[in-house]
Amino acid sequence: MALEVVRFTDFADGPTLVFLHEGLGSAKQWRDFPKRVGEATKLSAIAYSRIGYGASDPVTLPRPLTYMQDEAKYALPALLDELDIASAILVGHSDGGSIAIVHAAVDAGARIRGIVLEAPHVFVEDVSIASIANARKAYEMGDLREKLAKHHGDNVDGAFRGWNDAWLDPAFRAWNIEEYLPRIEVPVLVIQGEDDPYGTRAQVDAISRQVKGRVETLMLPQCGHAPHRDQPETTLDAIARFVAGIREV
Repeated sequence: MALEVVRFTDFADGPTLVFLHEGLGSAKQWRDFPKRVGEATKLSAIAYSRIGYGASDPVTLPRPLTYMQDEAKYALPALLDELDIASAILVGHSDGGSIAIVHAAVDAGARIRGIVLEAPHVFVEDVSIASIANARKAYEMGDLREKLAKHHGDNVDGAFRGWNDAWLDPAFRAWNIEEYLPRIEVPVLVIQGEDDPYGTRAQVDAISRQVKGRVETLMLPQCGHAPHRDQPETTLDAIARFVAGIREV
């Protein structure tokens, strides 16, 4: 299995920032944001495209409804081992945030120093399903497929269907990863847009209430589902301060 890995910065000391993309994202769709965070924190920063995304190998559909838990428990630790990353801070967006949560909870080797969560999901909300249903219409009847093909190439249908079909499966309504939250002892930063069409503050509150370790939260007005794109400066500053706090410990 070949995965696309992009290294944005390379510093000798400290943990590595590992960026985990959203449900329709890829390593390169982070644009220059990982580079900016790496330079601001003086840490190495990488991003990778999960199987079936970007320039990684294609995926076999349908994805299991546990695809985020599976990524966190098996694929992500295997990649970190292969890249010889002994210490990491995970920066996860949307699905990537959910993956970061599960991985931090099951990190038996204590490799993870902290996690940054942008618009994460720990349970399914009606607003999420409605927006994902609208995305299907845009993909089948609009220009969303053409836009995504620029990033995913031949993987475009697998990337979209693997995500969309899983979330719109009636059985996915029961998906919930709150059980992992009390097992997280590392610092957590949660960043959520107040205008996010895919999730609400209820996700942030659930994380703050149940995580065992220290949790910082940032609710951003006039911000949608991608704080690093909608409010990059505020998001960058918040992550840099959070990372500085981890390195001081």
